[in-house]
This record gives sequence, structure tokens and C-alpha cells, in this order.
Amino acid sequence: MSVPKIDLTQRLAGKIAVITGGASGIGLATAQRFAAEGATVVIGDLDPVAGQAAAELVDGFFIEVNVTDKEQVDNLFDTTVQRYGKVDIAFNNAGISPASDDSIETTELPAWDLVQDVNLKSVYLCCRAALRHMTKQGSGSIINTASFVAVLGSATSQISYTASKGGVLAMSRELGVQFARQGIRVNALCPGPVNTPLLKELFASDPERAQRRLVHVPRGSFAEPEELAAAVAFLASDDASFVNASTFLVDGGISGAYVTAI
Repeated sequence: MSVPKIDLTQRLAGKIAVITGGASGIGLATAQRFAAEGATVVIGDLDPVAGQAAAELVDGFFIEVNVTDKEQVDNLFDTTVQRYGKVDIAFNNAGISPASDDSIETTELPAWDLVQDVNLKSVYLCCRAALRHMTKQGSGSIINTASFVAVLGSATSQISYTASKGGVLAMSRELGVQFARQGIRVNALCPGPVNTPLLKELFASDPERAQRRLVHVPRGSFAEPEELAAAVAFLASDDASFVNASTFLVDGGISGAYVTAI
């Protein structure tokens, strides 16, 4: 009996994927990975220049979106379905980590609210918009970007960021349980520190803070966006058909290590 050949490079062939924050960092790397595996990618981003460039790079489609605005988020997913007939994958990845979000002693309410809006409310809006279509299809995979700080205390405080990612994790679990019998999976991606423009900018201005983070990573280096993109592609694919409502840690072993902060 011959063993059937499986082409793992085309796991996402025929799939329609929406990625928010798709113009840079993990989002852009994932767009490239999705496209390489056969998916059609819709880039949702606030930056029209970078967003259009990203879409052209992956032979996809760009829709400008402010992820904190309900009408714009609805338009992102509705336009995708109008154009392609369905939405199979939603990678809700847009997020911020501004310098104004620090210790609870110094973080003021405007900074708190801004981070909650972009990091948590946007995921609620995107999930709601995606589910409206996925429930009709009876299928879909939603991946929400949380963080390792959703399960561990951060060595360098970003109080609103940490709280927002904890909210993303809890919401993803609940949605995964709630919609499982409708053929929809919802998982929370929990990355460790990643070499993205956001992290590089933050640490270039504060090398000591970078070292306080790096000491926790067993291999001694941060993740590359492509390493996270591989994990997202797995969660998006049918290879992850029994992975649902999970805390999907891709943290290089941070959560398994015992270290003392510098």
C-alpha cells in the first residue's frame, strides 16, 4: 500500500486570510508565510503606503483600517467576503506598546485607554466581524495575538499592555469554547519578545531595558518574525484541527525557565 503524498507547502491553498497589522513585523512575516502556503491574503493596516506595499509583496489586497473603529473593522471583513466570497482565517494581530505605558505609578489614564482600545477592543471588534461570516460558513480559524506577559509577570512593566493581552487571552479561550461546535477554532498566540520594529525602537532608546528582557530568554536572543509566522500558519491550517481555545506559547522557553531579573 502506497503512502499518500502530502504537500505541506500548500496547507492553505484556496484559503482567504485577513491580517490586521499586516504591514510590518509579525503581521507582514505571516502574510508572506500564508501566501507561500497558498492563501490569498487581505492586509488590514492603518498605514496606506506600507499596507499597499505589503499587499503587492504577497499578491494580495489592501484595505485601510483603524482597528479601533467598528465601522472600519466591519468594512474590512465585509469587503473581503464581497470580493472573495468567504473568510477562512482571521489573524487579529494589530497592537501597540507606547512609551507612555509603563509602571502603574506613572501610566496615566489616556495611555491606559489608548492601549486598551488598540490591543483589546480591536480584537473584540475583529472577532465579532469575522464570526459574523464564519458562523454562516460553518468553518474558520481565528488567531488573536496575545503575549507571554498574559501568563507571566513582565520584567519591565507595561501595565496596560499586559492587562490588554490578558484580556485577549481570556476572550480567545471563551470564543474557542463557544464556537467550537460551529466549526470555528479560536486560539491565542502568545509570543515572547520578537525582533520587530516596535521592539527595536523601544530598546534602542533603553539598552538596559533590553538586557532585562533578554536575560529571560534561554537561547539568549529574541525571536524573529518568521518564527512566529510559522506558528500562526500552523494554527491557521487544518494541521491544527484539534487545537482550540489554546494558550499557544511561542516564547523560546521563557515560561519554562527560572531566572532572576537583573
